Amino acid sequence: MISVSEALERLFSLAAPLSAEEVPLHRAVGRVMVEPVTARRDQPPFHASAMDGYGVTEAVPGKRLKVIGESAAGSSFGGPVGDGEAVRIFTGAPVPEGVTAVVIQEDVDREGDTILITDRLGAGTNIRPLGGDFRIGETIPAPRLLGPQDIALLAAMNIATVRVARRPRVALISTGDELVMPGETPGPDQIIVSNTFGLHAMLTQAGAEPRILPIARDTEGSLTTVLGLVDDADLVITIGGASVGDHDLVAKVAASLGLERAFHKVAMRPGKPLMSGRLGGAMMIGLPGNPVSAMVCGEIFVKPVIRAMQGLPAAPAPRSTAPLAADIGSNGPREHYMRGRTEPDGRVTVFERQDSSLLSVLGASDVLVVRPPKDGPRAAGEAVEIVRL
Repeated sequence: MISVSEALERLFSLAAPLSAEEVPLHRAVGRVMVEPVTARRDQPPFHASAMDGYGVTEAVPGKRLKVIGESAAGSSFGGPVGDGEAVRIFTGAPVPEGVTAVVIQEDVDREGDTILITDRLGAGTNIRPLGGDFRIGETIPAPRLLGPQDIALLAAMNIATVRVARRPRVALISTGDELVMPGETPGPDQIIVSNTFGLHAMLTQAGAEPRILPIARDTEGSLTTVLGLVDDADLVITIGGASVGDHDLVAKVAASLGLERAFHKVAMRPGKPLMSGRLGGAMMIGLPGNPVSAMVCGEIFVKPVIRAMQGLPAAPAPRSTAPLAADIGSNGPREHYMRGRTEPDGRVTVFERQDSSLLSVLGASDVLVVRPPKDGPRAAGEAVEIVRL
């Protein structure tokens, strides 16, 4: 068996970055931008009013001024403003020539075309300077996972399209005679396949394009047939059949099809029977069949691989620390990813039941508490490493 960190290193060595494609900006959220982008305009493109009020050459309490015009967003005042004059101005509107301050409307008294700046006058000019947000030529570096705030920034920079990594195409294959699809009527010895659908959701959120292939039955012929359907996948994920039982055929069949195996078995709980390699032009990961094991391995191994394929840094799942809500016992010889829940006070409760078949426990969890091999007992209040789900 190899360690989790060594398994990740080997997986990253197999995960080559994918090609790039140009997409419209409104379709780029959640994608990884692979080329730097440079602003094509200043923001704001002119000195702009930050408030509704009056543009003046000098803001002095007690001063009376004549209102000579108006400047609104999209419709500026055309001439200069001189001493003793003011222009009615609205938020976002261009500041006319000669104006050095915007007095907010609450700080003036107006009668007809005359305003009086009162002693309520506040501090500041209320003017947003030209280029105060960004200037032409400023660059957003890549690679970058684009969120809604990035899309807004790129739009303001007058960027209509961006170069992003192609979404990884992932083929998901569940194995086992005991499995049927959701909605079907299982026989007396059968169960509903669940981890395929959980992984499909996980991979979709991670930016991949997963597709579910037919369930492979526990025969070499069935598994060979389904593996022949992977088509143009960048990553093939099998679920179940990666252990060493009489019906665990993935390693044998994949080897017969030319799998170049990178490793088999990782010193972790849950998820020991994990394998990987290259099968033709695709990377392959064989996940354990227990549903919690498959989902935990998805968080720890598959999601980092998907990020690396999109050009993001090859890095493990982010970890942080949190204090324990209650004592926990010592850990065994394998790295353990224990399901837990964050309490309102920020402490973490580790669930008592940690069996790798318990999806209800995983569903109630929002963290994995990471226990190093042979970690001793931990007391309430001690900090432990966590991976947030």
